[in-house]
Amino acid sequence: MEQDVPVIIHGEHDTPSARPGEEPAIADQLKEIGQSLTEVVSSFRESESYEQLEKIYEQTKEYIRKNPARAMLYSLGAGAVLGLFMRKRH
Repeated sequence: MEQDVPVIIHGEHDTPSARPGEEPAIADQLKEIGQSLTEVVSSFRESESYEQLEKIYEQTKEYIRKNPARAMLYSLGAGAVLGLFMRKRH
């Protein structure tokens, strides 16, 4: 379940700098957001919750391999129930 997320960090010469008194450029804001997200994902991967999600994911994959028809019926049922809840009521 582990995936690598590419993060591209540009040098200071690559991003336009804001003039004094102006708000930072969008590129700078996006760079800060990217760094924040990288930190959040890294800390989540180190948590117990991530390990528990990995275990549940592996158990689910194994269940689907052993019981494909039952898993398909469960997913169809869940989709039907969600569809009923989400439909527009007139």
